[in-house]
Amino acid sequence: MEEYEDRSLRGKVFTKLREDILSGVYKEQDELREILIGEELGVSRTPVREALRQLELEGLVKIIPNKGAYVTGITQKDVRDIYKIRSMLEGLCAKWATRHITEKQMNELEEIVYLSEYHLQKKGCTQAEKVSMLDGRFHRVLYEASDSRILEHVLSDFHKYVKMARTMSVGEGNRAEKSIEEHKQILEAIRRKDEKEAERLANQHIMNVMANLHIQE
Repeated sequence: MEEYEDRSLRGKVFTKLREDILSGVYKEQDELREILIGEELGVSRTPVREALRQLELEGLVKIIPNKGAYVTGITQKDVRDIYKIRSMLEGLCAKWATRHITEKQMNELEEIVYLSEYHLQKKGCTQAEKVSMLDGRFHRVLYEASDSRILEHVLSDFHKYVKMARTMSVGEGNRAEKSIEEHKQILEAIRRKDEKEAERLANQHIMNVMANLHIQE
């Protein structure tokens, strides 16, 4: 029981630290002090130390013996690789979703597109946040519709890494409108049961997002 609790604490600390790194709370070269993190999260140093080792395996932290743990973050090349890999996986996801999507999921995607257009027209900071939230929701429904727990898990993880890309890069202001239109095209291809077109459109959609973020080759 005690071992299970230790693993559970390590997982919670790992998730919190990774989210803070990817969202920019911790910057590159910031030191992650075990004692301070433990006090902040109300845990001992052991789960913090284990979480830091796990983060090092993911390449987000560098542990220097006798010095400490430092944030390495992700490079522009990492971001570029993430988007390229994600574009292929999103294409596969749309292809499988075309085969397995339920009527309920199709209706939800249609509602998301409708709400996205509605909030886009209203403009304003709050509306922009809602459009962004709906964008994420559109992709999550597609992940579920693929009927693959593995693919859903991998793509959900990539979404977390994308947070860092958005803080590192500045995109064009009209990207939201283009993105919604691309979502509509993907949805139409799925409705027609056109697997190849759904795959192509989903793949291109992510590459368009990458181009908008001005990520250099």
